[in-house]
Amino acid sequence: MDDLQVLILPGWQGSGPEHWQSRWEQRHGFTRVQQDDWLWPRRGDWMTQLEEAVLSRRGPLLLAAHSLGCQLVAAWAAHSRHTDRVAGALLVAPPDVERDDMPPNVYSWRPIVRWRLPFAAVAVVSSNDAYCAPERAAGMAHDWGARLVEVGAAGHINADSGLGDWAQGLELLRQVGMAGGLSPTITPW
Repeated sequence: MDDLQVLILPGWQGSGPEHWQSRWEQRHGFTRVQQDDWLWPRRGDWMTQLEEAVLSRRGPLLLAAHSLGCQLVAAWAAHSRHTDRVAGALLVAPPDVERDDMPPNVYSWRPIVRWRLPFAAVAVVSSNDAYCAPERAAGMAHDWGARLVEVGAAGHINADSGLGDWAQGLELLRQVGMAGGLSPTITPW
């Protein structure tokens, strides 16, 4: 991964220390895109932070997004002029922010941006995600042009799912990099 960089894009409330994103950050040196407000996320603010992170790096990038981070990728890609710097994105557990029972904290993320992504993408979904019905997740993946990977009953695919370092996710990240024209070597610990 000498010339490849991975940006970690957590969702609403960030990712705690046992979350696979935090573990990847610690073990592989991936970079977390920090947000000013994890509790009341505003789409435009988060998009600005991602744009700055992309512009501050050289070489090809991979995005590893979880939950609201997936919505961030879609919204950012629809507006940025710098999407050519991204080789691919791993989109894990995209939430359905248009549901009536979603907290008001994420209302600013409506409507869901459903444009086709200009880079390779894999969407990883669970059959029992409390934040998105499988058919809605499949619809988002289709609209984004992402390959859909169903992992069974894994909840919100977060720390509560008991994934640890989530070697399957690292393999999917490697695959999306290859689909984006890279040959990344990502070694699970």
